[in-house]
Amino acid sequence: MRIAIEGASEEFERKLLDILAEHRHELTVTADTDWTVERAARYLRSLPAGARRFAEMVVIEGDGYIDADQLRQVLGKLNGPTVALSRAIPRGVREGWWPEGTRAPITAVYDPDNPSWHKNIAYQMDRDAVLPVFREAIVRMDTTQGADGRGVRG
Repeated sequence: MRIAIEGASEEFERKLLDILAEHRHELTVTADTDWTVERAARYLRSLPAGARRFAEMVVIEGDGYIDADQLRQVLGKLNGPTVALSRAIPRGVREGWWPEGTRAPITAVYDPDNPSWHKNIAYQMDRDAVLPVFREAIVRMDTTQGADGRGVRG
C-alpha cells in the first residue's frame, strides 16, 4: 500500500508518526524529501535578512546560478549568509518542517581549476526541481506580505 498525505496539521502528523513508530517492524517508511512551495517558503522565512537576500538573488537575479562575486558586491562577505543557509536545513529537521535527508536547496560551486583551494566561485540550485518551487514560494510570500513585512493572516 502506498499513501500520500498533503496539508495535514502538525497534530495529525504527530499522531500518524506515533502509529508508524508502533508498527515500524512491519512497514517500510520513506519520507518525501522533495522541496515543496510550503517548505521553501518556511525555509526562506526562517533565514535572517542577509541569508534570505542571498537565496532570493540565486533564485531571481541568477535564475538558479549566480557568481559569488555578484553576491559579494551586494552582501559583502558571504560567511554570515552561507552559515545561516547551512544551519537552516538541520534546524528544519529538528523542528519537523521537513524530513531528514532533505538536501540544501543552494549549493556552492568551486573553481575546477583550483580544487585544493575551496573558494566558491558561484552558487546554484537545481533548475528543474528546486528553482521553480522557490520562485513560486517567493511570489506567494511577496503577495502575502503586509506593509510591515510580516505575513498577512486571513
